[in-house]
Amino acid sequence: MLARPQAKTLLRFITCGSVDDGKSTLIGRLLYDTKLIFDDQLASLERASRRHGTTGEDVDLALLVDGLEAERQQGITIDVAYRFFTTPARSFIVADTPGHEQYTRNMATGASTADLAIILIDARKGLLPQTRRHTKICSLLGIRHVVVAVNKIDLVDDPELAFAEIVDHYSEFSTALGFASVVPIPVSARFGDNVTSSSQRTPWYEGPTLLNYLEAVDVADEASSASFRFPVQWVNRPNLDFRGFAGTVASGAVAVGDPVVVAASGKTSVVERIVTYDGDLSHANAGTAVTLVLADEVDITRGDVLAAPRDRPEVADQFAAHLVWMSEDEMLPGRSYLLMCGTRTVPARITSLKHRIDIHDLSEKSAKTLELNSIGACNIATDSPLVFDPYGENRRTGAFILIDRSNNTTAGAGMIDFGLRRASNIHRQAHSIGKADRATALHQKPGILWFTGLSGSGKSTIADLVERELHRRGLHAMLLDGDNLRHGLNHDLGFTDADRVENIRRVGEVAKLMVDAGLVVICCFISPFAAERELVRGMVAEGEFTEIFVDTPIEECIRRDPKGLYRKAQAGEIPNFTGVGSPYERPQAPELWLNGAAEADQAAAKVLAFAYPALM
Repeated sequence: MLARPQAKTLLRFITCGSVDDGKSTLIGRLLYDTKLIFDDQLASLERASRRHGTTGEDVDLALLVDGLEAERQQGITIDVAYRFFTTPARSFIVADTPGHEQYTRNMATGASTADLAIILIDARKGLLPQTRRHTKICSLLGIRHVVVAVNKIDLVDDPELAFAEIVDHYSEFSTALGFASVVPIPVSARFGDNVTSSSQRTPWYEGPTLLNYLEAVDVADEASSASFRFPVQWVNRPNLDFRGFAGTVASGAVAVGDPVVVAASGKTSVVERIVTYDGDLSHANAGTAVTLVLADEVDITRGDVLAAPRDRPEVADQFAAHLVWMSEDEMLPGRSYLLMCGTRTVPARITSLKHRIDIHDLSEKSAKTLELNSIGACNIATDSPLVFDPYGENRRTGAFILIDRSNNTTAGAGMIDFGLRRASNIHRQAHSIGKADRATALHQKPGILWFTGLSGSGKSTIADLVERELHRRGLHAMLLDGDNLRHGLNHDLGFTDADRVENIRRVGEVAKLMVDAGLVVICCFISPFAAERELVRGMVAEGEFTEIFVDTPIEECIRRDPKGLYRKAQAGEIPNFTGVGSPYERPQAPELWLNGAAEADQAAAKVLAFAYPALM
């Protein structure tokens, strides 16, 4: 009987490094030398080389990967390009990631699923800041094996010396990052030296070729060996006789008859069926998309995580994490973001930034914020408990992204280090009397009237007239003014962006308590950032927050300048003054828009007619 051929193993790897270090050319060389380019592809490549190429009369192998027209014109990789190729020994999926600093987020995306990283270094330039940044990100994202490909070795006068110096510098830098292996290889991606065959131009190098190493490196399948985790993507209920939970096995394996637990609630059951489009399975491994049917009616929704009862993930609403910042808007502690971990999305905020990592020497620097492409360690709090594993134990359930709530873009990518547990004696206290009872006793509908606009826009005058009229009509209202609160509750805050975020967060908490008391809360704050205005909106029930934009041109505000603040700001005496040294984000869809040039009493009447028409 013939022996059954064994399935090839799959290696996912990433190429990264600084701009123009030759990442795309290296992948093109691997594809070319392993004869994985069809004749029509080669003909197309030759035409593209004449049009876009940077290698003279030679075929520009980088163009095999640089598929975007913008990349070909600039000679850089912008997006993550994935390519599949195979050899008799192994199958590969390679992610060619951009080297330019502004596309670091794309590199992190490619690294998040990789088993190995090829860090390219130009032999003429040595280690660059982006080389160090990519190495640190690879370490944070759990990549344990690194190939240091010293490229363009043919372009230096003393290749052996250049190679040795770069290897020494890289080893000194990366030792503290904990890689399981770091293998240096001198290569010329353009001419193929040591890529798939040993080069006679580097007789001093006795190590493996790049392809030989990639075929032989032992990379354990961490997802299969980790504990069973199943984030629920969708509750499938087509009829009364079927209720299944659809998703992909994130790690571990599950079989019919296995006990499972809903990590957040602690409810347990047994797997009755494992359903797929092609029929039922007896078991499912990591990476398999299935629908699990349980033996019991258990309350499960999207975002819940099923796990092995004897090896459960952590459940906490605070944790420590490392964060790679990906937004051009700096990270602000206290600001509310959306955190997506697996299939669950919850509001979250960074409670403290412990330090920023200096990519040059990996030292920890004190910082108040993170800028684009910065890496830092922080504490994060979520509005509701999150199910997770430390990233070092499970990459699938320990990773998350932060989303900017104002524009829905990815602000940062994070790796959870460990949970931070609150004191066990702190619980929510239930009250017999609720918001509805208090509002009924006061005979009014509670809510927040949030006035926003530049200093000098007239919002304080209008808000005061609204409060006076509500009081005259017998309603219980309270006006919260920015200057007044900075004399008491917020006296410790300055006017940096981070302090402005915390200022509005505190105001929002106070306003929420007053709404719970049944009051009409009139808030009068510049509140320059849209994210914080939306944060307060989310603190109360739908329909209880009315954003009122007093739209007065800054030229008119400067002309009025009732407190002389613009004059001082323009003279440099008041830094970070909104409209001069700090931005104001105009509301895009306020419930009510007021012309700041109109008479104040007319504007107040418009507010009352909109918010409380029964009084008019």
